[in-house]
Amino acid sequence: MIALHIEKSFGTVSKENVAAYEARVMAAQKMLEEGTGAGNDFLGWLHLPSSITPEHLADLNATAQTLRENCEVVIVAGIGGSYLGARAVIEALSNSFAWLQTEKKSPVIIFAGHNIGEDYLYELTEYLKGKKFGVINISKSGTTTETALAFRLLKKQCETQRGKEMARKVIVAITDAVKGAARVTADKEGYKTFVIPDNVGGRFSVLTPVGLLPIAVAGFDIVKLVAGAAGMEQVCGIDKPFCENPAALYAATRNELYKSGKKIEILVNFNPKLHYVGEWWKQLYGESEGKDHKGIFPAAVDFSTDLHSMGQWIQDGERTIYETVISVEQPNHKLEIPTDEANLDGLNFLAGKRVDQVNKMAELGTQLAHVDGGVPNMRVVISALDEENIGGLLYFFEKACGISGYLLEVNPFNQPGVEAYKKNMFALLDKPGYEAESKAIRARL
Repeated sequence: MIALHIEKSFGTVSKENVAAYEARVMAAQKMLEEGTGAGNDFLGWLHLPSSITPEHLADLNATAQTLRENCEVVIVAGIGGSYLGARAVIEALSNSFAWLQTEKKSPVIIFAGHNIGEDYLYELTEYLKGKKFGVINISKSGTTTETALAFRLLKKQCETQRGKEMARKVIVAITDAVKGAARVTADKEGYKTFVIPDNVGGRFSVLTPVGLLPIAVAGFDIVKLVAGAAGMEQVCGIDKPFCENPAALYAATRNELYKSGKKIEILVNFNPKLHYVGEWWKQLYGESEGKDHKGIFPAAVDFSTDLHSMGQWIQDGERTIYETVISVEQPNHKLEIPTDEANLDGLNFLAGKRVDQVNKMAELGTQLAHVDGGVPNMRVVISALDEENIGGLLYFFEKACGISGYLLEVNPFNQPGVEAYKKNMFALLDKPGYEAESKAIRARL
């Protein structure tokens, strides 16, 4: 399902030094399994794929079908882990131009609540006028500013356009089981609800209803997605030898690269459908490891596009980087390059070849150039872009992240730094309860 290749990192780190991580990796895995490490109250993701029941998936699919039957558009309101996982999967599996097609098999999925752009929200509400739309509101507390603001606007518009009764049918809340503003609102209005488990943090939540419901509404098979993740859960299990466990090897190699002075990891794809997998991955690793003034900085690029922008820096810039490439073995479609009699572009030497052959040679040529230029390289190979492979890929990165955080000796499951901007923003907006902070910050300004 997934193959990890780390050989192209051995010019910078040695095979022996990576192998020497075996005992530390085993200790990290035991901390995860036994719940003895920092953040042990957020380990619900660890065996989530294998614990999801057919009944739960059936409930999600039934709710998704209700939205599909009653909506032209579904807005997913959430921020961070409450939207990135779903968007990563949907973008990876969707037709790149589905939103332009006049006859749609599934509702258009639009994301909101992840910014405070007035123009964005105004243009969204304008677009929704006259459309049959529904909302999936994803918030544990219901008071996260970006999401709560968007939901307030969308709830009012949905009730105005579709009536209170239909709004109750097409607004779904994914929230806390018992508390919080979103839970109170959902219970009061009679919305269908799903629970965000207390022991699963947002960036690890893609295989909870947070990710699964929007993915099902978009028309994709969440049973296969979960099966792919469950398969990878076994492949990356604590009982697997270190040299056969891709999550263990990836965590060990990236930490040895970090130790050798490689402070930046660039996640690379050669398939534009994987752009939001990179965005999801950045949050997963940035929020998990970036603390205590430590941590690899996660960046992402889309090749070959970004070879014409970031390629120069990657090839010849400061040697503090390494690359992890997600490589897709087989595209879902076939397109051959035609012959052109005039051959003004000089591309007849490619005539008869598939576009993917050219892309694969761009991938190989880039790897050779970057490794020669002092950029270590790892490759994560998946056979195809489908639900099972994407499910496996997501779990692989999650498991490796948990191991890697413990190797780095940080708590991979908290995010204390995220709150700093919120306190300043609330003080500047004169939120009740922030009077002292407001006075202090205005004195500074």
